[in-house]
Amino acid sequence: MVKIKFFNAKWCGPCKAMKPGIDEIKKKGYPIEEIDIDENGTIAESATVRGVPTTIIYENNVEMERVVGFEDVSKLEKRFNIYIEPK
Repeated sequence: MVKIKFFNAKWCGPCKAMKPGIDEIKKKGYPIEEIDIDENGTIAESATVRGVPTTIIYENNVEMERVVGFEDVSKLEKRFNIYIEPK
């Protein structure tokens, strides 16, 4: 099972820039969980998130790929397609 976690923060400019695109691809059926690092510091710490935005792709609870910093959402979607087909 593939899970995607998008670590972000309300104060983060690049996170805000990515948010509309993340919302758009979530609507396509990608299993993206958005995690605010200020509200969920323990989860971010356990994932060793050092900066935001950070997007991590997990397969069977094993980290497969990590993208740190802003990335065009169309490029992210192509990365996701390596691991999962949208529903």
